[in-house]
Amino acid sequence: MDMPRINAHPTRDQWLAQLFGAKAVAKGGVVRRSVRDVQRMIGREAFLREVRMRGFHLVECGGQFIVICNSGKVKLHV
Repeated sequence: MDMPRINAHPTRDQWLAQLFGAKAVAKGGVVRRSVRDVQRMIGREAFLREVRMRGFHLVECGGQFIVICNSGKVKLHV
């Protein structure tokens, strides 16, 4: 029996669909991806455009992008 082939390297569109299709996005939660992976998969500027287009907020810290999947006002407490 032939096994279906799993694409270990998703296309740009597949990667974005997977990221922004996560349950956390639908619930207004948070998703996180490494900066290195983002740059490798779609590039920093394209990622920033995608986040802006959705009205979300983006934080970069410690080599990670944290996307706040909500368009509400953000306060940063340190």
